[in-house]
Amino acid sequence: MEVLDTIYNEVFGFLGISQAWEIIKSGDYSAFRTYDGIKSLIYPLIPLLVLLELILGLAYKKPQTKVYKVNFLIYVFNRFVGRFIAIAMVTLLIGWLEPYALINTESNWYWFIYGYIVWELGHFIYHYLGHKVRLFWCLHSTHHAPEDMNLSVTYAHFFLEAPYADIIRTTVCLLLGVEPIMLFLIMFIDGTYGAFIHVGENMIKDARFGFLNKIMLTPSHHRVHHAKNPLYLDTNFCNLLNIWDRVFHTYQEEQTEIKPEYGITRKVNSGNFFDVYFGEVIALAKDIAQAPGLKNKLSYVFMPPGWNHTGVHKTSKIVRTTYLENKLP
Repeated sequence: MEVLDTIYNEVFGFLGISQAWEIIKSGDYSAFRTYDGIKSLIYPLIPLLVLLELILGLAYKKPQTKVYKVNFLIYVFNRFVGRFIAIAMVTLLIGWLEPYALINTESNWYWFIYGYIVWELGHFIYHYLGHKVRLFWCLHSTHHAPEDMNLSVTYAHFFLEAPYADIIRTTVCLLLGVEPIMLFLIMFIDGTYGAFIHVGENMIKDARFGFLNKIMLTPSHHRVHHAKNPLYLDTNFCNLLNIWDRVFHTYQEEQTEIKPEYGITRKVNSGNFFDVYFGEVIALAKDIAQAPGLKNKLSYVFMPPGWNHTGVHKTSKIVRTTYLENKLP
């Protein structure tokens, strides 16, 4: 009976309907007009879309079942290993850093816009480092390993990536004066939209969204980010506002003649949980063990993926630059 209860709770937890269900059982439907009530209605959207996307994939006979399988295993593993680490880290940082804020903000619409721009800066920094520092790439590569883009990819993360990401994003926000209440609201919006931008072609074929493609980050932009095509490597690091990608020249639109090829450049068995989850960690450990001298060993940890102590580098910057140079007339 206890096993059935656990399964029941995990299913409700995945679908995100527990809070809404409690409100419905209470009969107090006015609670849906509160912030928590609104959240309880929004949380289930992404899990339900994941199921719908899988059903559409089966109908179109393009389900990429191995991607769903591995991402589901990652979700289950992370539920047990890293369930509360990130939120605990955010809480600790609020207590430590809030007194050192460089400016003071208030809870109104224009400070909210400011807060979101600051949050995107923090997200850009974390995400950029996740691609440019090999140690951090070991945490982030799990998210890029799937060879198909669909909503289940949003659950594919190494369990230590969330606390690493939130340390950077929360630190930037708190030091630049974003209030904790506003920060949690921004995190909720960002998490929901950040999941949605992984929507696959089974559900939305052309995800550019017309004129919105110019003023915000769309699923089309994020498909580019997940692609391993030379033109698309290490671009579009933002989540909702693409302002910082434009500032730091990492902005790239999807080209109609270049279909995104998903996955990572390392040969990986995307249907194997251990290769997807631990493959980059193992590869880094092997490079460190074989590298001559302490300087080279440390360089493998902190230099970009593709760096090699022999000088024959295959970093994304070199690959993309070479591609662009060869494309010039």
